[in-house]
Amino acid sequence: MSAPNNPYKGLLLCSFLAILQCISAEVGKLVCFYDAKSFVREGPAQMSLAELEPALQFCNFLVYGYAGIDAETYKIKSLDPSLTHDHQHYRHITALRQKFPHVRFLLSVGGDRDLDSEGVADTGKYLRLLEQPEHRRSFQASVIAELKNNGFDGLDLAWQFPKNKPKVQQGVFKRVWGSVRGWFSSPSVDEKAEEHREQFATLLGELQSDLRRSGQLLTVTMLPHVSAELFIDVPKVLGHVDFVNLGTYDFQSPERDPKVADLPAPLYAMYDRDPSHNVQYQVQYWMNQTSEISAHKLHVGVASYGRAWNMTRNSGITGYPPIPAANGAAPAGRQTVTPGLLSWPETCDLLQQQPQDREVPHLRKVGDPTKRFGIYAYRAADDQGENGLWVGYEDPTTAAIKAGFVQAQGLGGVAFHDLSLDDFRGQCAGEKFPILRSIKYKL
Repeated sequence: MSAPNNPYKGLLLCSFLAILQCISAEVGKLVCFYDAKSFVREGPAQMSLAELEPALQFCNFLVYGYAGIDAETYKIKSLDPSLTHDHQHYRHITALRQKFPHVRFLLSVGGDRDLDSEGVADTGKYLRLLEQPEHRRSFQASVIAELKNNGFDGLDLAWQFPKNKPKVQQGVFKRVWGSVRGWFSSPSVDEKAEEHREQFATLLGELQSDLRRSGQLLTVTMLPHVSAELFIDVPKVLGHVDFVNLGTYDFQSPERDPKVADLPAPLYAMYDRDPSHNVQYQVQYWMNQTSEISAHKLHVGVASYGRAWNMTRNSGITGYPPIPAANGAAPAGRQTVTPGLLSWPETCDLLQQQPQDREVPHLRKVGDPTKRFGIYAYRAADDQGENGLWVGYEDPTTAAIKAGFVQAQGLGGVAFHDLSLDDFRGQCAGEKFPILRSIKYKL
């Protein structure tokens, strides 16, 4: 005897398929971060709007970084008035929509670029804004006006929460004792973290209501070393935003770990390291806090640059990380002129460079056949303790591996930091934006 017909079966199937179609439309996205400072850099690292344009064919979103917050009025403000005088640069960027109508243009706030008088990321005013409803209202009103006046499609909050403190390298016994002691006490970087956690979710809810009325997007970018456990109510946040860009890079850097060089963004956990310092852990934390159906709202952060340290004679000769007795940030590259940071074309140039002095050894690249941790290149220090260099970095191959991870996990896409540090002129291999391209082709 045949089973009775279920009049709702077809409807349920159609609804399920519709949900799958909606989710599939939200995966494979590429969020491109654009550092506006690159427009006014001096020398070969300066990127014009004409040089930016070829990247936009690959991007679904362009995030303009960065705006800040006025410490007295709590309104959104430009961090570089000379660049955004009369907001012309904002409008020049959003005007690119005419050539690239598939791109949504977002304005990002914070991003560790909103500094105090001592040149340190100012977290205080970001916390004070959360605490007072009148401060939040002032910020919201100014955001709505700024986006409308300059043609942005939405707002990205790269909120400047207090960061986890670097962990001191310790012996085995101290590490074991430290982990046991951590079960009973967990000193916080913010005594009001629980309150700020709820207030941030409230701010997002209020912004969501305002932005959706005008059809605009709201997104969040997690900065590296900001604890989601302390500051993010994951279910509420994902309910209020269109997507979240995870800060899954810069786990190690010369600024945080000047004496120990290590891979800055491993895909999976490495032996005898902080178990949270890898992409997989960060993704899994967010996945564990919400339903699988929200996975499409998570974007994995991938960097276009490397982190570089000076090797000393006490750092050894193998280059195998972690590198002990490092001597802080390596000298600045010729283009970005930032100690400890090398753009992809700067790293590529070092790998291809033929040393003039035979006593200076080549920079030796070490690959990752496991596709789990990342690649690095090094040059051991000479007998005088000089010329030592160690750099952990992304290249087109490792970036594509991470894009493949995003696909396998059913995540929304990749958040690429930063277009201006990719090879936007094609000087390395003749192809412009090679890392960006490798991510897009894999997605």
